[in-house]
Amino acid sequence: MNLEPGNRNRGIAMLLIKGVIVMRILSKKALKELVLYSPQHIARLEKEGKFPKRVQLGSNRVGWVEGEVLDWLEERLLARE
Repeated sequence: MNLEPGNRNRGIAMLLIKGVIVMRILSKKALKELVLYSPQHIARLEKEGKFPKRVQLGSNRVGWVEGEVLDWLEERLLARE
């Protein structure tokens, strides 16, 4: 297991196993840039079960699994068609 340190400045941590990206975790800042919702609105949606749940990474750090967030966005894109 290895978190690629070069992506810390962009708010994305990558979980690498044997050189293959297995999972990317988005910071609050990266999530806000991707989803364009306020942190309060994201928290409300999470509480209602309408947004992917955050992952507690440490005592003062949370993140969101990028794939889950992208799936959530894709559902919204498909719903408009």
